[in-house]
Amino acid sequence: MGSSPRPSHRPGPAKGGTQLVDDAAAAVAAAGVRDALECVFDAVTEIRADTLALLAGASAEDRQPTTTDLAGLRPGLKERLARLALMSGAGFVAAPGLLADAEVWLEWWQTGPGGEVRPLLLDLDPQHSAYSDYTHWEWYALARDTGQRAVAGPYVDYLCSDEYSLTLSMPVTLDGRFTGVAAADVYLPDFEAAVMPVLQRLPGPACLVNSRGRVAVSTYADHLAGSLLKGPDFTAVPAAPADGGGAAGESGGPGTGEPGPHVQEGLALRACGDIPLILVTGED
Repeated sequence: MGSSPRPSHRPGPAKGGTQLVDDAAAAVAAAGVRDALECVFDAVTEIRADTLALLAGASAEDRQPTTTDLAGLRPGLKERLARLALMSGAGFVAAPGLLADAEVWLEWWQTGPGGEVRPLLLDLDPQHSAYSDYTHWEWYALARDTGQRAVAGPYVDYLCSDEYSLTLSMPVTLDGRFTGVAAADVYLPDFEAAVMPVLQRLPGPACLVNSRGRVAVSTYADHLAGSLLKGPDFTAVPAAPADGGGAAGESGGPGTGEPGPHVQEGLALRACGDIPLILVTGED
């Protein structure tokens, strides 16, 4: 979950010029990306619900929650990591000052090389550890600042695994107070294996970016995962509702239920349902 992304650059058009991509094919690809990641966000939603229940229990007893309270998340975290092959780590990251017995805390579990599920053990003492201030990292800050789902990365995850990863996160808010983020890690090779076949079925180059333009997966040879795609305003791309319905007057293709593309600078930007990733192709 620690961050070291690739440097920023403005990718140019595909070699030989921007290639047009069929609207219906792009809509099907966006739906495929949505389907690939929805199971992970479902797990993050469950982690958030479990966390809220534990925090509400402490609040009902008129006390601050503790690390012992958060230990109640462990059975669910272990079960989800054992069940979902795409997830490599998951847990709750507390906002500083939330807990009575620790200024900062990660209740985080991850899958080891042999498939065993184990806790992440970190030194969070601010006098000795560079990991004690995680509030500036993208997976935390995006969820906190937007109040929405977020996809951060890919980046080299120095905090958890030293692997190139994505982190999917969402804010945990109790009675209007931000208390931290529920999140899950996905190794980039596993994510690529899940979505690359979908993107490769498109007739032209394509990439997936997050709301800040960070490239997650790309079929452009010169647009590397982890780089920044500069130019378009990705925050202007409307996400599809959770039920997949498109906005009035927009169509993502027959039977897809996805909104149509948002065109900027000769590129077609398409939401992947309510997953916070954007499919970028040549203008339809």
